[in-house]
This record gives sequence, structure tokens and C-alpha cells, in this order.
Amino acid sequence: MSQIATEVVRVVVADDDVLLREGLVTLFEREGFEVIGRAGDATELLSLVRAFVPDLVIVDIRMPPGYSTEGLDAARSIRQEFSQIAIIVLSAHVEVEHATDLLALKSRVIDVDEFMGAVNRVVRGGSAIDPAIVQELVAARRPNDPLGALTDREREVLALMAEGRSNSGIAKQLWVAEGTVEKHVRSILSKLDLSETPEDHRRVLAVVKYLDAR
Repeated sequence: MSQIATEVVRVVVADDDVLLREGLVTLFEREGFEVIGRAGDATELLSLVRAFVPDLVIVDIRMPPGYSTEGLDAARSIRQEFSQIAIIVLSAHVEVEHATDLLALKSRVIDVDEFMGAVNRVVRGGSAIDPAIVQELVAARRPNDPLGALTDREREVLALMAEGRSNSGIAKQLWVAEGTVEKHVRSILSKLDLSETPEDHRRVLAVVKYLDAR
């Protein structure tokens, strides 16, 4: 996959699993990214980010010393200090209560092309959320669930939106006409009371809006 921009994207990779970390480094370098730092724990990650201010941070949700949410906490700190840095949180196991605390984007390394597609969307300012996380989040029923008004089909469309798919891509996935998907998207945005503004990306807000209703 070719690099998406004329300027090389500078990346910091943080994971305590050396084999996975070095594998990601090799993958990013092969794809034309510049890996400017490697971290094995959250403290080291924050030091690298503050020293070099990369364009993109890849971080595991669980890192030393406690292997709970150290990576997630570091991602929150990075988002607060450097809002321009794109963040992808990696995890094979995500607890919904912790995942909903961070509005950064999440993805797992399942398929190389799919993962790099997600990376490129994030770097461009788009969204990429692990489908497994989306299913957990969309299925999570809480009191006053803001997604309660959505139909099952609208929830399916919302999940595919969160994966970064276009209306055309959603239509192909669900075997429906693109016009049908457009109607579902308009209905979702209307039911979630998301008005169009130049500052906000409504498709992303449609995924994260319910986070406030915990």
C-alpha cells in the first residue's frame, strides 16, 4: 500500500511484546512510514511523544507494570496534550467500560491490508474502530441508551460506519442499494440529534455520542 501523503508520517510504536512491536515497526517501515521511537511501557511512550511529537502513535491498551489500562491512560494523556496526534489503540481484549472512556480510535492487527487501511484513514483524520469493539459498544444496553431508538438494521449500518466504510461499502456488505444506506444514515443522524456543522464529523459522532450516557 502506498503512502498517503507526500510527507513521511512519523510514528511511535508502543507494545511490551517485543515480537509484536518489532513486527509493527517492520510493517510501518515497509509501508514508507518513519518509526521514530519504540516503547515497552506507558512511561517510555509518553517521554518519546513529548520529545519528538510524532504524527501517529500505536499503543497497546495493556502495558507494564499492571497490564490493565496503562496504554489507554497514556493515550488519553497524549490526546489531551497533543490533539493533532493520531492514535490507534491496539487490543485483542477490550472491556467496554474502559474502551468508552477514550474517544481515540481503536483497531486490531487482524489483516495487514485492513490494518494499514485503518492506519491511513486515521492519519488522514478519519476513523477506524475495531469491529469487535463496535459490536460490544453498540450491543451494550444502558439506561437511557441514546441508541435505543435505532432499528436493528440502523445498528448494523452504524457498526459499518464505525469501521470506516463508505455508503457504497456498506451497501455492498449488506447487499442493499446505496440509496437505502443513505436513508438509514440520515435516519441515524436524525435520531441521534446530530446537526451538520463545519466543525464536526457526524459519522464519527454517531458512533461515540452514546458515551456521554453512561
